[in-house]
Amino acid sequence: MENKRELFQVLTRRFGLLNKNCCSVGSVDISSVQSHILYEIDKQTAPSMQQVAETLAMDITTFSRQIQTLIKLDLVKKTPSSADKRVYNLSLTAQGKFVSTTIDHSMNAYLEEVFSHMNEFEKETVIRSIQLLNQAMSKSSVCCTPLL
Repeated sequence: MENKRELFQVLTRRFGLLNKNCCSVGSVDISSVQSHILYEIDKQTAPSMQQVAETLAMDITTFSRQIQTLIKLDLVKKTPSSADKRVYNLSLTAQGKFVSTTIDHSMNAYLEEVFSHMNEFEKETVIRSIQLLNQAMSKSSVCCTPLL
């Protein structure tokens, strides 16, 4: 039986998840964490800072620092909620949407290239296995909460 931890270590390394800077779009360098933040803001509709921080399982202080950096890079806008002025909603600027979309296209092209080395059955098996693993992780008491 293969060492499960070793499988995940190699997968993480190959996927580039340990790289400090995951993405460069034009003159903008984005860290892996910032890429995840842009992705979540883009996916949700005007989420609050708390919602995105919880989705990414980040403490709010660390998350706030990342948001400040993304605001300085003109990628994210922070707007007080009309319902509660203590709450800030996040949205992408035009530049933020461009960067997020570019990263999304790059990641999809990367995955397509990886999957091109498999036949249809193997691709479906891997996708289904990842779905099963994500479901199991979401139910685990020791892992990855509160990711949705």
